[in-house]
Amino acid sequence: MTTRAYPPGEPYVYPLILKKLLTTALIYSPEREIVYRDQQRITYRTLHERIHRLANGLARMGVKAGDVVAVFEFDSHRYLECFFAVPGMGATLQTVNWRLSPEQIVYTVTHADAKVVIFNSAFLPLLQAVRDKLATVRKLILIAEEGKSPETTLALDAEYEEMLASARPAYDFPDLDENTRATTFYTTGTTGNPKGVYFSHRQLVLHTLGAAAAFGSYHTQCRFRSDDVYMPLTPMFHVHAWGIPLLATLLGVKQVYPGMYEPAMILKLLQTEKVTFSHCVPTILQMLLSSPAAQEADLSRWKVIIGGSQLPRGLAQMARDRGIEVNVGYGMSETCPIMSLANPKEHMLAWEPERLLDVVIKTGRPIPLVEIGLFDPMDQPLPHDGTSVGEVCMRAPWLTAGYHKDAERSAELWRNGWLHSGDVGHIDREGYLQITDRIKDVIKSGGEWISSLDLENFLSRHEAVLESAAIGVPDDKWGERPLLFVVLKPEYKGKVTAAELKRFMAAFAEQGRLPKYAVPERFEFVDAIPKTSVGKLDKKLLRRDHA
Repeated sequence: MTTRAYPPGEPYVYPLILKKLLTTALIYSPEREIVYRDQQRITYRTLHERIHRLANGLARMGVKAGDVVAVFEFDSHRYLECFFAVPGMGATLQTVNWRLSPEQIVYTVTHADAKVVIFNSAFLPLLQAVRDKLATVRKLILIAEEGKSPETTLALDAEYEEMLASARPAYDFPDLDENTRATTFYTTGTTGNPKGVYFSHRQLVLHTLGAAAAFGSYHTQCRFRSDDVYMPLTPMFHVHAWGIPLLATLLGVKQVYPGMYEPAMILKLLQTEKVTFSHCVPTILQMLLSSPAAQEADLSRWKVIIGGSQLPRGLAQMARDRGIEVNVGYGMSETCPIMSLANPKEHMLAWEPERLLDVVIKTGRPIPLVEIGLFDPMDQPLPHDGTSVGEVCMRAPWLTAGYHKDAERSAELWRNGWLHSGDVGHIDREGYLQITDRIKDVIKSGGEWISSLDLENFLSRHEAVLESAAIGVPDDKWGERPLLFVVLKPEYKGKVTAAELKRFMAAFAEQGRLPKYAVPERFEFVDAIPKTSVGKLDKKLLRRDHA
């Protein structure tokens, strides 16, 4: 608590800063648990103390306001502690995407001017390989997983748990200016170096409150409230795990952190800790449902928000068949990220399951405090009539102000007071947004646009298809034609032909649900489809290999 004295008559100006999210759980649920794998359990009371100890330990290391602290860690209670302690000091937390190439990691840490690195011992080989290139880094703090400190030639300045144990249990977190930068991380694009986005305390607090209203206030499915048990399945380095750990901490819910993503461990935690609410990209959900360990697991209490890429209808059906309640959410790294949720309206909850499924896989309606508009290439607004297609542009109080040290790409991001997403879609009269493609992924064939997402979604309904990705490939006559990469379910391998899949897709054209010119002629069966560092289909790589 700040020690500043206020003269009589001077009101307290309440700043929207991250430390203000911590106090509610200490009142409502101080003894509720936060679980890390099958290794450790702490309470909110202990979490609060550990956050204070971490801040004191970092201060003793010389970390001060304005410094950047980079973290290489799996999803854990320790990462949650960093979410609060580092920004709470007035420093900036850099959540490092350790799935990037070593060269990109060096670029992002150096470009962010990180002074301190906190890293899990699993990343010791990576840090040893790049340490001499991290010119801005002055201190290294090791997290000894399971208490085991491996031998290393690196000059380490502390071990995380030892640092906390020796630090004072109370830190005087200041009342910062709410516009102080709290976090930064890097997002990869189609060209150039990764782009650094950043968010202030005010933006993170408002995003948390907006998400709280969206998930907890409406009479709909996939609610998230204080009696839920939360486990993130989106990496905490990726847009703060969509900001839900901050919301979970505000609500004081039981939190379960799986560490490294391993299907057996995730499924074990789902069962033993009675997890009810998670979020992930479609590939993680598919990985879990396809795991042999999942076949006997009871998943009927589980609610899952899907984002990052389109949820294929076939995968949504597979989840529903297992009793899982799924909903789509939409956002991007630049939006902090949640902008819309596919919550059914109250009258829709009485619809037949098949009809309701078509709603929950949409991109969704804007959450409170979000504005979403459609614009043509001349930045003119388009009507929300369900048919007019344009670029999706957004406004909200938590959107990044731009890219770190990159004025040119910041200007491309923001035009006429709107953040331009690079996504193409339409909005219907009920207010539901539907993304139809990324601008760069639209297949341009004979003067017509073909949505790669539509092709993937329709193909996902074939009983043999596990996963697919559609790209445009050069064609002498039409400019581009679609090519679909298809991963078959194990039991169907070698039993399905491209001709059969073409007939399956042509049936949708005959029903008027897919343009006839969109029916692909080419299907390529593969064992796996490449993914990006955050689990999305890597169409950039597919296009490069089939240019």
